[in-house]
Amino acid sequence: MFLGLLQALPAIGNGETLRYVWDWVPSLGVTISFVIDGLSLMFGLLITGIGALVMLYSAKYLAGHKQQARFSLLLTSFMLAMLGVVMADNLLALFVFWELTTITSYLLIGFNHDSAKSRRSALQALLVTGVGGLALLAAAILIGNVAGTFELSEIRAMDDVLVQSALYLPILILVLLAAFTKSAQMPFHFWLPNAMAAPTPVSAYLHSATMVKAGIYLMARMHPGLSGTEIWLWTLTIAGAATMVFASVIALRQTDLKQALAYTTLMALGALTLLLANDSGYAITAAVTFLMVHSFYKAALFLVVGILDHQTGTRETTKLFGLGRAMPVTALAAALAGLSMAGIPPFLGFMAKELSYAGAVHIESSPLLVAGSFLAASALMFAIAGIVGFRPFFSKAGTPLQGITEAKWPMLLGPVLLALLGTFFGLFPALLATYLVNPTVAAILGVPGQAKILQLWAGFNLPLLLSVLTFVLGYLIYAFATPLRAFLTRLGDRSPSFDKGWDRLLAGVLAGAKWQTRVIQTGQLRFYTMVTFITTLVALAGTMILRPAVILPLDLSAIGVTDWLVFGLVFVGTVLTIVTQSRITAIAGLGTVGIGIALIFVLYSAPDVAITQLLVETLVVVLFAAAALRLPALGAEPLRTRWLDALVAGGLGVTVTLILLMVTTGPIDRSLTDFFEASSYPDAYGQNIVNVILVDFRALDTFGEIAVVLVAAIGIFALLRSKPGKDAA
Repeated sequence: MFLGLLQALPAIGNGETLRYVWDWVPSLGVTISFVIDGLSLMFGLLITGIGALVMLYSAKYLAGHKQQARFSLLLTSFMLAMLGVVMADNLLALFVFWELTTITSYLLIGFNHDSAKSRRSALQALLVTGVGGLALLAAAILIGNVAGTFELSEIRAMDDVLVQSALYLPILILVLLAAFTKSAQMPFHFWLPNAMAAPTPVSAYLHSATMVKAGIYLMARMHPGLSGTEIWLWTLTIAGAATMVFASVIALRQTDLKQALAYTTLMALGALTLLLANDSGYAITAAVTFLMVHSFYKAALFLVVGILDHQTGTRETTKLFGLGRAMPVTALAAALAGLSMAGIPPFLGFMAKELSYAGAVHIESSPLLVAGSFLAASALMFAIAGIVGFRPFFSKAGTPLQGITEAKWPMLLGPVLLALLGTFFGLFPALLATYLVNPTVAAILGVPGQAKILQLWAGFNLPLLLSVLTFVLGYLIYAFATPLRAFLTRLGDRSPSFDKGWDRLLAGVLAGAKWQTRVIQTGQLRFYTMVTFITTLVALAGTMILRPAVILPLDLSAIGVTDWLVFGLVFVGTVLTIVTQSRITAIAGLGTVGIGIALIFVLYSAPDVAITQLLVETLVVVLFAAAALRLPALGAEPLRTRWLDALVAGGLGVTVTLILLMVTTGPIDRSLTDFFEASSYPDAYGQNIVNVILVDFRALDTFGEIAVVLVAAIGIFALLRSKPGKDAA
């Protein structure tokens, strides 16, 4: 797949867009379409390229694991789902693939399902990102209603159709909720560090290079249609700045290398969100460049940490020193990736940092906020790069572990190649700019020619000064990392925990569910029936009140003596059923009502239906009478209960009667009647239209009803044949 996508580079570099369309639900006018432009191609190459390296790495990392095949299947499934997200040109298809990434990531995070921590982390990620998925579905429906299409390419061609819509605000809120939950922006950030309970290849692939960037992709893809407003600008700016600074500070507290990388991933996602808040060429070029270089160095460092854990049995910074001699190839990959992460020239990370500072300088609103946030986060990132990429291999502050050997080549190829890519594109940025960065910037902004030049030297300017200041502050933080970590740990113990807040939220949901169960699930059939009838009454009567219904004057002149006699029979049966305290008498009264209904069918020329009604009523009376002999006697019900029953029954009866009168007094649509009259005999060879409908036109429906009755009969027969005993108890 990676090699196949590479073949699209020349066309995309020339400004072309490739689109593939198939009918999906033709009756609803829904198609499934895929598009390859700069944005989707960049993500597609990262997904397939890093995915191939991670798959090779996993083959050795999980060698001998009894669930290795399942892991490979889940990882491949996630890769395909993620490819669908970034290439789908139809919003509904994008939602389907989005949810598939949620499900597969849930299974990957909980891969070590014997661990309670893994199960909790997987469920947390599923619930948080699942809420965002529902928001995305709602946004897709609203966008489709506003634009008249679900095709993203068509929506982008409509310019400001979404911004000018009265539904712009709810659409924006729903889209950002989906993006923020997926890309772990504050206050939804807490699930990402916990997801590190997954195996390291999962962390390297999902939580650095691909899945967590799905939210970034969504904001980038929707940028032409939703950006340019104050609420877009300030929401993304505040969320991105808060996430990047908070995550960078928390990263410094970590002694587990994997956790430190997790929080720096949060920082990167915040930075990307902050850059996408703007529509300047500098900001978007910086976002695209930083997204790529972050995928390179962060995936490489995650894989390096996996090697350290695999070879030494630990990821603690306090135990890893001087491993460079024992693991020279791993040390080389870690050093190159760390230098790119720190933003040191001539690596691609330096250009991304310079462009980010240039983007902050050229922002018309809040330049100090953006530049200050980038400065603080970049300095902390510099320090973390040293802690992860250099200290375990080159520091002599502790005693090196003995007997450590280098990892095998399948585990080394990925981090080495990714680290070299950050170096290569830093030295030759024009190649990257021509084929990926420039087309991606054009796809995000919707206008070509806005991308800025990738270059190592842009002269003496403010971004260069900020870079020098970053190096100085970063080195100071690195040098004093131990006391700073101790201080931040003490400070963090006194601050509120989002993760504990999540536990309290789930506990509250569980308590609410238990309360609701106690209130609703009483175990009394009468209560359930009453709630059903009251709900139906409120729905029907409320609709009639809110939408005033005109009841035409009733003409009772056509009702004859026979009709009144039948009415009297039904009325007497109803009164008898209500007033009696005997079950036998009550069922006899209901049987009388059923006979009255059968007589109505006879009067209106439906003898077959009348016969069915009589047979059912007779059978019900006989069976119930046989069962009632074994039931205990009925107790007297309170008068209040009887009045409530009468009120609900009367209200529902009157409402249904009014609805029937409204229906019968209006014009009748005979389209179905005419169809059945014309088709019953020629097509089904039946002169009784009702029988033909049941047997032919509703054949599967009738078959299903028969199957239900048959299953119920078998169950009843089994219960009657069973004998009390140990198994039955």
